[in-house]
Amino acid sequence: MFDNSSNPWDRRKFLGAVLGSSSAVFGLVAPDKVLAARLINTATNYRHADYTRYVFGVNGPLDYKSFTLDNPSRLVVDLTQTEMNRVNIPPAPAGSIVSDVRVGVRDGYNLRIVFDLKAPVNPRLILLPPGDGQGYRLVVDLPHDKATTLVARDAADPDSKPKIQTQSTFRDLVIAIDPGHGGKDPGAIGHRGTKEKHIALDIGRRLRDMVAATPGLKPVMTRDSDKFIHLRGRTAIARNAKADLFISVHSDAFRVTSARGASVFCLSQHGATSEAARWMANRENEADFVGGASISDHDQDVASVLLDLSQTKTLENSLDFGHRVLGQIGDITDLHSRRVQQAGFVVLKSPDIPSILVESAFISNPQEEARLRTAAYQKEIARSILDGINTYYAERAPEGTRYAML
Repeated sequence: MFDNSSNPWDRRKFLGAVLGSSSAVFGLVAPDKVLAARLINTATNYRHADYTRYVFGVNGPLDYKSFTLDNPSRLVVDLTQTEMNRVNIPPAPAGSIVSDVRVGVRDGYNLRIVFDLKAPVNPRLILLPPGDGQGYRLVVDLPHDKATTLVARDAADPDSKPKIQTQSTFRDLVIAIDPGHGGKDPGAIGHRGTKEKHIALDIGRRLRDMVAATPGLKPVMTRDSDKFIHLRGRTAIARNAKADLFISVHSDAFRVTSARGASVFCLSQHGATSEAARWMANRENEADFVGGASISDHDQDVASVLLDLSQTKTLENSLDFGHRVLGQIGDITDLHSRRVQQAGFVVLKSPDIPSILVESAFISNPQEEARLRTAAYQKEIARSILDGINTYYAERAPEGTRYAML
């Protein structure tokens, strides 16, 4: 989520989001002999229950450094070659961790903003790029120290309520849900005639509803009815939706009816290697984008490196995500394997979308088939997958997403 580096002079340049600012009107302009590279033109703030947030609108990307001081507690933000010209910074919200904000010029052309604080904090700074009709914004987030309670009554004070609604500036994380099989492809069939395609769709719909009810997440279904979709078509739907995660839902089957338990799969290294070859072979015919970079714009060697880097990171993230989901499922049912298994499933082969395949139980096992047919178990599986999504993004939510701000 946020980078709280132990080195106070680390530059922080992120794609992310937050908002805020503090008191009085400042007209600080560098001397004529120096032309400031950047101009702060707006300043806003508000107090959230867990933090006070400041946002400074700036006319372009800038370099900044930050560090904290003690006795008294302060956060210092230095902005290279930056001016603040007659900007009204609102007073610190009632009940926030901030008591005042001061601004000065250093070395003739560098702007220094000092936040006077009521207690030590772990500040979070983000440079938000242009988007949604707004320009660059430097965001400063100052978490409230729960150990030093900030008067509860202030939370109900009108002055402590957000001055601006900012959630619309952040994007939702897109979760692609892929109910396996469908239409002419029934998948595995249990002893009671239960078809895997129906179970997968039921679980997928329950997961869809849970994801939709989770702030910061947005579901996309590869199929929402009993229809057949080619395997490549499923990944294409996810890529077109700019999915952040891909989850394929299935039920396992084996010739021995005693086989039991749920499993989680991600792509094997061999599957990734063969998929890389396919992408490279088609690069001249497809405008393929991997991790935001077009591989068709580069020569063979550079394109190969781009794809390899993207796939390596995606496989790491897929395994991490898969382990989290598997751990959650293991709390509610038996596991066929306590490790995330790897195989060359076609639906897992998007090179830049972390992807997993969940086998919810063995439909070929009569006891597990009966359980798969129940709404209660379907909900438990869906809830376990959602819990896995939440634990994954608790550490990995990308900057600029609503989920990272929650």
